[in-house]
Amino acid sequence: MAAEAAAQAGAAVVVADHMPSPARKLLIAGRGGLNLTHSEMLPAFLKRYATAEAHLTPHIRVFPPEALIAWAAGLGQACFIGSSGRVFPRAMRASPLLRAWMARLSAFGVQLLTRHRWLGFAADGAARFATLGGETQIKATAIVLALGGASWPRLGSDGAWPALLPGVATRPFAPSNMGFAISWSDHLRVRFAGTPLKRIALSFGGITQRGEAMITEAGIEGGAVYALSASIREALKQHPNATVHLDLWPDLDLADLAAKLAGRRGSLSLSNHLRRNAGLPPIGIALVQEALKSSVATPDLAGLIKALPLGVTGAFPIARAISSAGGLSWTELDENLMLRRLPGVFACGEMLDWEAPTGGYLLQACFSTGRAAGLAAARLEVLQS
Repeated sequence: MAAEAAAQAGAAVVVADHMPSPARKLLIAGRGGLNLTHSEMLPAFLKRYATAEAHLTPHIRVFPPEALIAWAAGLGQACFIGSSGRVFPRAMRASPLLRAWMARLSAFGVQLLTRHRWLGFAADGAARFATLGGETQIKATAIVLALGGASWPRLGSDGAWPALLPGVATRPFAPSNMGFAISWSDHLRVRFAGTPLKRIALSFGGITQRGEAMITEAGIEGGAVYALSASIREALKQHPNATVHLDLWPDLDLADLAAKLAGRRGSLSLSNHLRRNAGLPPIGIALVQEALKSSVATPDLAGLIKALPLGVTGAFPIARAISSAGGLSWTELDENLMLRRLPGVFACGEMLDWEAPTGGYLLQACFSTGRAAGLAAARLEVLQS
């Protein structure tokens, strides 16, 4: 996005990518449907960036969701709004958009260099790159760094770049939008790993999130989990474990559920009672039974179904997280995303210190900051030419 913005502004642009082909993380993001942005009203949208809201707001206001939707349409990829408010190209996948985008960049004269891994700067400010043919250097009027975070390292964003910016403050990378470890019983792990939890709600730290989740051999992940992941991760820094509460029946209030269960068990086994009178699926029944085995108190079945405790013991590793927190500190950047210590060097995207939930917020901030950095770099190029 930085390359396109700079080229449109009249700059001569070279993109150096250390992978064999570009935009691999964009392609993987589109594997289940490319969620470009969200239709939420902008004030609420911006709140999703939490502590980074003030830093990202100027760039997203200049290039907001409707601008990103129009940009995709200009590449022949009309978008639609899903039932959850998420915005997708009608083709759903990233590859049609990427092909059209690469053709547009080529028409703008943007040169793409693959298998060029950035090694830092030479004494004269030139960018150093490792290539298959050895080290090469590129001298440029302005340089935009879009080095990514530390999730999905096999796609290129391995989080190794802070070592190449000595003296520049960064916050250590941490997983974001990830699952959490839970010590399931052997029975539940073997029988239900890979089973979805549909139409549930999770609560932690006073926040309740509806959605879906997935039981895995090692714990739990999924959209409802990701929405709470930042607060759970921070709690686990203070304590070795945390308790998340699962509501298996969020559309039914506690009193109505208690009435369904009251005095109706008779000779039914507990599992049949929960299935017939509480309407729980097998995974819900298994979770209730697992919780009962670890409790010495008289069970309140309705209360347990509405607030089933899940003891999480750690976050899944950053390599399997959807995104990452941490990165380049905002104090290192001016209002144009230029590094104060390195005039002429700009930064954008996931390498900046921000995080957001899934739902289109991640890509939107990457597109908006990329465009801002590209335009600022082009202005500098024009001033010095």
